[in-house]
Amino acid sequence: MAIIKLNNRAVKDATAVGSTTQLGNLVFISKQTASSSSSVSFTSGIDSTYKEYIFYFNNVHPATDSSVFKFQASTDGGSSYGVTTTNTLFKTRHAEDGTLGDLNYDGDDLAQSTSDIFLSLSVGSDNDQANSGFLHLFEPSSSVFVKHYIARMSTIEHRDRSLDVYTAGYFNSTSAIDALIFRMSSGNIDSGEITLFGVA
Repeated sequence: MAIIKLNNRAVKDATAVGSTTQLGNLVFISKQTASSSSSVSFTSGIDSTYKEYIFYFNNVHPATDSSVFKFQASTDGGSSYGVTTTNTLFKTRHAEDGTLGDLNYDGDDLAQSTSDIFLSLSVGSDNDQANSGFLHLFEPSSSVFVKHYIARMSTIEHRDRSLDVYTAGYFNSTSAIDALIFRMSSGNIDSGEITLFGVA
C-alpha cells in the first residue's frame, strides 16, 4: 500500500477537497404538529427505502413543567412500543444567571431496557421554554445488524438553564424498526413540530 504525502500546508493552499455530490440529500417524508397531544407517532415512512432517517424537533413544548422528552421504537408498525435498547447520555448546562457552567453525566441512560429513551431533561413549561434538535436512526430495516441512533437536543430547563443533551445507543434487535413514538414523561406535548426525512 502506497503512502500519500500531502504537500499543502494550509487550507488556503488546498487544491482539491474531493467531491461533495455523494454526501446525501434529505428527502421529506412527513411532518406532524403536536397540539395538546399525549404522544406523536410515526407509523409509516420508516422502511428499507433509506439507510438513514432523521427526525427534526422544532420547539417541542411540554404542558407539564420539568417533563422529559423521550421516545421508543416498534417492530410491529406501532401496535406496541418497547424494543430493547442500550444507550448513553450526557449534557452540558449553563444558567441565565451565569452559574452552573459544566459538563456532566447523570446516569439517565439505559442498559438492555425496554423503557422510553430520554432525549432531553427537565424541560420547562413556560412560554419561552422548549426543545429543539434532531435524532438520527441508522438502517432501521436491517435484518443483520442492531439499529444505532444518535440525538442532540437544545433544551431550556424549568430552572432557566440552557442544556445541550447528547444521546447515543442502539436497539438490540435484528427485526426491522418501522415506527417511533415521542412523548413526555408527564402530561401532554403542548405544541411543537416533528419532521421526518430520509437520507438518499
